[in-house]
Amino acid sequence: MGLEQHDETERKFDVGAETIFPALNNVEGVSAVSQPADLELEAVYFDTTDLDLARCGATLRRRTGGDDAGWHLKLPKEMDTRSELRLPLGRATKTVPKGILPPVRAIVRDRQLVPIASVHTHRRAYTLAAEDSRVLVQVCDDEVLAERLPGPGVAQAWREWEIELVDGDLRVLDAIAERLLAAGATSPTVSSKLDRTLGDALPPGRRQRSTKEVARGSAGEVMQAQLAELTDRLHKQDARLRTEQPGSIHKLRIAARRIRSALKTYKPLLAPGSAEAVGEELRWLGQALAEARDAQVLRERLRLLVASEPPELVLGPVLNRIDDELRAAYRSGLEQALRVLDSERYFRLLDALDELVESMPLKSKADAPARKVFPRLLKRDGKRLRRTVQHIGHAEDPAQHDAALHEVRKKAKRFRYAAESAHPVLGARAKALAGAAKQVQQALGEHQDSVVARERLREYGAKAYVDGENGFSFGRMHALEQQHAEEQEREFNTAWDALRHKKRHSWTWT
Repeated sequence: MGLEQHDETERKFDVGAETIFPALNNVEGVSAVSQPADLELEAVYFDTTDLDLARCGATLRRRTGGDDAGWHLKLPKEMDTRSELRLPLGRATKTVPKGILPPVRAIVRDRQLVPIASVHTHRRAYTLAAEDSRVLVQVCDDEVLAERLPGPGVAQAWREWEIELVDGDLRVLDAIAERLLAAGATSPTVSSKLDRTLGDALPPGRRQRSTKEVARGSAGEVMQAQLAELTDRLHKQDARLRTEQPGSIHKLRIAARRIRSALKTYKPLLAPGSAEAVGEELRWLGQALAEARDAQVLRERLRLLVASEPPELVLGPVLNRIDDELRAAYRSGLEQALRVLDSERYFRLLDALDELVESMPLKSKADAPARKVFPRLLKRDGKRLRRTVQHIGHAEDPAQHDAALHEVRKKAKRFRYAAESAHPVLGARAKALAGAAKQVQQALGEHQDSVVARERLREYGAKAYVDGENGFSFGRMHALEQQHAEEQEREFNTAWDALRHKKRHSWTWT
């Protein structure tokens, strides 16, 4: 039996030891309340010695007793809802099974997971059903005895009530919550049994700021908030790739690329030499993910191209050759990517990112208001883009011309990311610039994809000839890609004119 996942929506309440549990059978929507089931639950919680999971709002435990005994990993989602993953107990009691760790590997990395708390719960559980016998919620009256680990610690004892949705909705959850509060319960001072057990050892979470609050801050504060958000996005896509979610390898590359781009844009605000090493490691990560993503993109592109051709013009095993080679390339690239994500080098990159976000070595100019500094940063990236566009005319042959366009694409992407990061500070003007830069980037992205496709089609045509097959279809598709590239270059010229027009009416073009 493998990993199971479901969303858990629940609310907890503090309650005194002598408070009487209320009758719930007359709550609106509830037609029947079961007899209580008495359960003895034992849970041991695991984390790193620095409590990295707890800092991120995640909990990992091994629980026995009840009908859901096993390893449980709970991840924050929204409001009262958490995502819970479960594995069967197995034989190990002090070693966390690897199968439950992919969603948090970017958090725990290669650090050892150790027992940090022991919690015993005597639970009296009630199921509340609707008129059609559908179980709406489970309500639990818990008496808890908990102890911090390792070594002998001070035991804590308390009582709490808990409501968990089963097949009901938020209305019945609200109605039961009102009844429990009326009976003497109070809103909890902490969010979980583990948080209460850890007490003052619980590491503080990162302070969340509103968009308006961030926008009014200094350039350094805005930069720090955005790098923290981008790092969280990298962690999320790491988890998605490890659990084989669609599109995850592409989104992980984008997350790494956005951080690297931000470090370049914000370089004037950072102490000299403070981010270059991180930037190079992010480049390495992107390259390590490239093989799988490039094979995936190329396979999808060529399959569509073959499908668009009249059947009588597809001569020989064209689709088989494309599928066989690019499927193998994708599998090889994916295996390489997963090895990289489990490497010490990658974990140290994550450590370095954390340190950079936390310490943020800034120059004094970063203390100035973001609304004054960010236009200058955008102007700097805008000039780089303009100079790169000028190099297109200096290309001496088609290969250099394609390479020059590819460089423009990369600079346009950087400018787009910079404008998007400035949007909370500078508003609609930055948003308009980002949109215009995206059009440039997308046109040249299509152009570069066509360059790569033509190189591969030429290879396929040559191999088909050597193998005694007809290479006509590959040559025809090469010509179609050439035509598409020319169309995309015209699209780029139009998009570039539009971007220059917007720049002239902003602060980035002089």
